[in-house]
Amino acid sequence: MPILQGIKRISPLDSNKNVKVGVPLPLNNVNIFKGTETMKDQIKTNLINLLLTSPGERINLPNYGVGIRNLLFEQKLNLETIKLNLLKHVTKHIPLITLLDVKLSSSNDQHTIFMNITYGFNLDGAIDNIQLNFT
Repeated sequence: MPILQGIKRISPLDSNKNVKVGVPLPLNNVNIFKGTETMKDQIKTNLINLLLTSPGERINLPNYGVGIRNLLFEQKLNLETIKLNLLKHVTKHIPLITLLDVKLSSSNDQHTIFMNITYGFNLDGAIDNIQLNFT
């Protein structure tokens, strides 16, 4: 009798290779017709989109977006506030992931924000990481 080592759960969308899940970044004339092939790729794209969007920029979702670019030239840059804002938006808009670690730092003149985000997929427990620099 075989013993199960663990159950690997996959999204039903990932099982059909003829179905594209979403649109990858960067949004250009090649990617718009290519599409993302897995839920993990689309979730990563959704996270990057959430980070790059400013509140009020998306029609019918006025509170969508972290708005990091709006904070770049502020007098006092509070990285802890950005981290809490990011956690709030990810919990609300991308419930398929859990943020495991968020590392933020800024340049001396506070005109560049360095962001390193480690997150886990709730579906199968896999871990991924993105690093972004906002200038």
